[in-house]
Amino acid sequence: MKQGSQLVPSAQAAPFSAISPVGETAALCVLARALAKQDGKAAGGTEFKASAADCAVRPGKKENFMLTVTDVSLQFAGSTLYKHVDLKFAAGNCYGIIGANGAGKSTLLRILSGALEPTTGSVTMGADDRMSVLEQDHFKYDEYNVMDTVIMGNRRLYDIMKEKEALYAKEDFTDADGEKAAELEGEFAEMNGWEAETEADQLLNGLGIPMDLHTAPMSALDGRQKVKVLLAQALFGRPSIVLLDEPTNGLDIESIDWLEEFLMDYPGTIIVVSHDRHFLNAVCTHIVDIDYNKVQMYAGNYDFWYESSQLMQQLIRNQNKKKEEKIRDLQNFIQRFSANKSKSKQATSRKKILDSITLEEMPASSRKYPYVGFEPEREAGKDILFVEGITKTVDGVKVLDNVSFIANKGDKIALVGENEAGQTALFKILTGEMEPDAGSFKWGVSTSQSYFPQDNSAFFEGFDEDLICWLRQYSEDTTETYLRGFLGRMLFSGDEVYKPAKVLSGGEKVRCMLSRMMMTHANVLLLDQPTNHLDLESIQALADGLARFPGNLLFSSHDHQFIDEIANRIIELPLGEPGCLDRTGTYEEFLEWKHNR
Repeated sequence: MKQGSQLVPSAQAAPFSAISPVGETAALCVLARALAKQDGKAAGGTEFKASAADCAVRPGKKENFMLTVTDVSLQFAGSTLYKHVDLKFAAGNCYGIIGANGAGKSTLLRILSGALEPTTGSVTMGADDRMSVLEQDHFKYDEYNVMDTVIMGNRRLYDIMKEKEALYAKEDFTDADGEKAAELEGEFAEMNGWEAETEADQLLNGLGIPMDLHTAPMSALDGRQKVKVLLAQALFGRPSIVLLDEPTNGLDIESIDWLEEFLMDYPGTIIVVSHDRHFLNAVCTHIVDIDYNKVQMYAGNYDFWYESSQLMQQLIRNQNKKKEEKIRDLQNFIQRFSANKSKSKQATSRKKILDSITLEEMPASSRKYPYVGFEPEREAGKDILFVEGITKTVDGVKVLDNVSFIANKGDKIALVGENEAGQTALFKILTGEMEPDAGSFKWGVSTSQSYFPQDNSAFFEGFDEDLICWLRQYSEDTTETYLRGFLGRMLFSGDEVYKPAKVLSGGEKVRCMLSRMMMTHANVLLLDQPTNHLDLESIQALADGLARFPGNLLFSSHDHQFIDEIANRIIELPLGEPGCLDRTGTYEEFLEWKHNR
């Protein structure tokens, strides 16, 4: 997309930090630009112009474009994913790519990296620039150790190191070998090779990989540790351009905080796909939106983009409403006076005005927001849940150690921290799926519970029938009309309701599980990592639904903003420590309290 057509705030009016999230200056700028797009002129008849040059994110900084996309189109399986894409990515900026599931976010990253050829157009970068891509195959480097895997982020540097080692290990070291070694040493020094292991250590430490694992084989690491090592690999050597696809998946809050700080100060170009709204708001200077075959770039973080897009649609709705009112007035006038000779000229003039009025077409969007609403059948009493001294060992690891707490009426408790096994074990104990090794719990007599497990495979495996039949198992009203309406609210429409339940995607299964929960009308909801597999729109809909829920919640999540929008109490189950950290208040307040302890 040509930059002159961007919807952007004016950085001349205020620095970026002052307008994100949306402030008065930004709102006025967006309003003025929106009005200018509709009417061509601002108040007083002065033509309004806002180009990309007026809206640089960092005033006084000359744009240094590292990556240029020119007229890119992509056809896939007979359909057009996007067409005529023109983008420029500058140094010192972070670009968040957003769009509905299936819009082509990861595909765009593959095009930018050169892993996928577009149908038309080109992607160019500087001859001296280096691009790094976050590896998605967690088993690719199992034959290497952690340090080597990180340094492989700069493949040329790694090859030089290994070639040097091979030369110096030769027993018959010749003059030619000496000349080659000297050449390699010079290139090695130019690439800051002597600091390579120090830089790798710093990246690994920042991401929470302990020093004793820095020389361990990759095959000895668990999945979450491998994610961190591969992220360190992508950042190693300060590449000019870094492409990150879902970099916060599997990261704990401390690691995400470190990554946010690292990226905010990064001098190169960062391009990221993420469903983590807090992360996008923290690091992004621009948003790249993929919607209905169009790829458009906007200045600002995710919240600014969201508020601006909502404002634009509201402005167009308001403008259309005024035009519709004017059309009705003109039509009434024409009907009343068209037969009156003295008024016929005036009526004809009004008819010309009527013909010239056109309603603005609402911006089409592929985004769909499911409706998530939980309505308890009855209100719970004062007593909700009593947990006393629960202890549990799973696979030889004590994941719960003497955990005690009381859930009060109205509590919306978020279970946070790295101890996912402990969180899942607690949910299973509270729902009767697992027995504790010690301790007890008691639900209030007026409570009813509904549980969303992290692993929902048991609900779909071996079920050969369609979605209607799947949902019918959990519904008091078994008529197809009712079930289709319920599935429609969760974005299953038309013939999609006849799709076999066992072939659903991860996100579709989550939406089905949420539908099942809504049908229980429980007054206590337990949800273990409910945002996994959901797109941004579904996460927002779920957050809104849980925030409105009048009953009690106990849920786990790594989504910072999701927790902040819902929870009024935070509990952390530290691994290897007895008890739990329990604090009433928001997640931000909990993190500050924990930091200052």
